Amino acid sequence: MLTSQQLGKNTGLSVSKLCLGTMNFGEPGRGHQGDWTLGVDDARPIFQAAIEHGVNYFDCADIYGVGASEIVVGQLLKELLPRDEYALTTKVSMPMGRAPNQGGLSRKHIMEGVDQSLKRLGHDYVDQLIIHRHPHGIPGLAQTPIEETMEALNDVVKAGKVLYLGASSMFAWQFAELQMTAAQNGWTKFISMQNHLNLIYREEEREMIPYCIKTGVAITPWSPLARGILAGAYQGGFDKGSTTDHPAKTESALNRCIRARTSLRSRIALSRLPKNTVKPQPRSLLLGCLPLRVLFARLSAYRKPPSLQIWLRRPPLNSQRMMSPILRPCISQLRICCRRECLRRPPNATL
Repeated sequence: MLTSQQLGKNTGLSVSKLCLGTMNFGEPGRGHQGDWTLGVDDARPIFQAAIEHGVNYFDCADIYGVGASEIVVGQLLKELLPRDEYALTTKVSMPMGRAPNQGGLSRKHIMEGVDQSLKRLGHDYVDQLIIHRHPHGIPGLAQTPIEETMEALNDVVKAGKVLYLGASSMFAWQFAELQMTAAQNGWTKFISMQNHLNLIYREEEREMIPYCIKTGVAITPWSPLARGILAGAYQGGFDKGSTTDHPAKTESALNRCIRARTSLRSRIALSRLPKNTVKPQPRSLLLGCLPLRVLFARLSAYRKPPSLQIWLRRPPLNSQRMMSPILRPCISQLRICCRRECLRRPPNATL
């Protein structure tokens, strides 16, 4: 059974150490992930299994399925749990239509977006609202003054529609600027950063994570298994995806050293991430699952790390890499030393 812990030092909210990501739930065929979306009946067993194993933290977004995910998530949570037994997060900023004010972080879209999300979820409030990107981070949309964004976010908190605020995927200086703007004006600050972090992409260790640690902001990484790369989903090549050659080096190292099942690979990647990246460890890892067996593997991975020692050695940093876009993978070299009992584990062994 998963235990819960405080979500950072700036709030009393407690959440499970694993968070169930919900991008793959909604209406099949709707949204950018429509070809691998599960409807409410297929999603129910996954939610039930997650809850039975102690997961009480659920992450959603308005853009998932263009609203369809929120409908499914809200329905299942209301069906399976009392409201005071789980924490629900949703996000705002991504375009929900072609009209110019259907996306971004203007006061208009924040107010309308939150109301529409609550309506789809069937909830009176969400525990946390995350801005999916920085106010200036969405191409093609207006670059809203950050003061307008932060004041609007503060107002939805004061209205009782949102209890806490979080942010996702931006430069550390941008996040610091938002926090300082809120502090200077007496507005609500962010309590968490949902950033891209895994054994392949470690750029966040340079500035964002140290800043969050210093200021008591919780870290809730997304894609801790690198879209399944670290779980062995792309063995043999990346020709069917958009991944570059850089993560292939780390993935290949895992293939050569482990030669084991998906669950063991997941255990290595997940156990390495929260305990050895930067201390204190991230507060909650954001995981998405399709088959039910994958959920059990992820839960097992986090609870029982394998008997492995893992080291990561990063290449020298240079000014060009310092100026790279925040989502450009950082090339890391992986060295894994496996103890004999792991290599001799029979293929049908219980993990």
